[in-house]
Amino acid sequence: MDNLSHSLVGLAVGELVQRSLPAEADPDRQRTRRRLMLVSCWAASNFPDLDLVLSGNLPSPLGYLLHHRGHTHTLLFGIPQALLLIALLWILWPGARALLRASKPARAGLLAAVGAGFLLHIGMDALNSYGVHPFYPFDARWFYGDMVFILEPVFWVAGAVPLAMMPGSRFWRALPLAGLAGALAYFTVRGYLHWASLAALLAFGAGLALLQQRAGQAGRQALCAALLGALGFVAVQGAATRQGQAIVADHLRLRDPASTLLDTSMTAFPANPLCWIFVSAERNERAGTYRLRRGMVSIAPSVLALDACPAALSEGASPRHPQLVVNWSQETSLARLRALQANNCRFDAWMRFARMPALGTDDASDLRFSTTPRGNFTTLPLDRKNGQPCPAGVPGWGYPRADLL
Repeated sequence: MDNLSHSLVGLAVGELVQRSLPAEADPDRQRTRRRLMLVSCWAASNFPDLDLVLSGNLPSPLGYLLHHRGHTHTLLFGIPQALLLIALLWILWPGARALLRASKPARAGLLAAVGAGFLLHIGMDALNSYGVHPFYPFDARWFYGDMVFILEPVFWVAGAVPLAMMPGSRFWRALPLAGLAGALAYFTVRGYLHWASLAALLAFGAGLALLQQRAGQAGRQALCAALLGALGFVAVQGAATRQGQAIVADHLRLRDPASTLLDTSMTAFPANPLCWIFVSAERNERAGTYRLRRGMVSIAPSVLALDACPAALSEGASPRHPQLVVNWSQETSLARLRALQANNCRFDAWMRFARMPALGTDDASDLRFSTTPRGNFTTLPLDRKNGQPCPAGVPGWGYPRADLL
């Protein structure tokens, strides 16, 4: 997920932890404790992304692909990260240190806020098609949620609105709310959000604002409603992605009954459970080939046909294809893929990330990321890498496409 989502949800959960604890007898300690809960949960919700500093340990693009969402995004290595964060807060924040020495609720709250922040980060990252491997080293497999777009405004609204309604001044309440509404409207005009999604987000935000206004300085209703709303959205997306995968499977079975469908990666549109981008991987062992396809699917074309999906993310949909369209297809020799994996150590390392490996003449790319604003950041040159020294320190993640190797 984007760090704005991580931050806003982390702050909201930190505030919820604070409001769930018994109040401190001293008002100054109460204010310090609130700041501590907010800062600690916010920091924990972003801390695992410090793995970006490790990207230089492997040649591009392997450093980013294999180290981002790497060891810092595992449950086991979350423990030393949490201890490090708590130690930094203790050393660098004298007021928090004095509070923690004197207050048992503050100590319990700090543990809850930091633990929740790390679990939130891994859990939110698990929702999209990029994937995580949270159980490493006990289980090296990648896990893919395929449910939520990597920039998800539902989380922005859920985290930001209750927090924005807490300042006493009307001006300071209105300013962030207006900024959020303006950003959502901008993305809608630019074709990233559907107008119905904008209306739903504004209604969700308005409901949270009213709840928070009634909750007052100590109430938790709006924060709980925000988190429950976000969880409900994730549940709807989970059901929608399964329906989309079933539609794709039925279509491909009719199109090529000789092939075995191995996997279907699903990428959601923001705040939209109906429009999806899919990438499928099929294997035809008898022919010695595998095929990748990329396209779009609407799970309810009578409600929202493909050509009505947000234009900025759409890929060649037309009124002739209201439910499903395949925009790109490639059939590749299994022998070539297996030879590259056996003889090219850089390609072998890359295959520890690639879920949808598309082979070109001189390079390889993961087809999930073919339409990002900066191009496909997964592209690995093949010709000039053969015979070069093998990269050291390649993590032992499982091969997503072991079923092709």
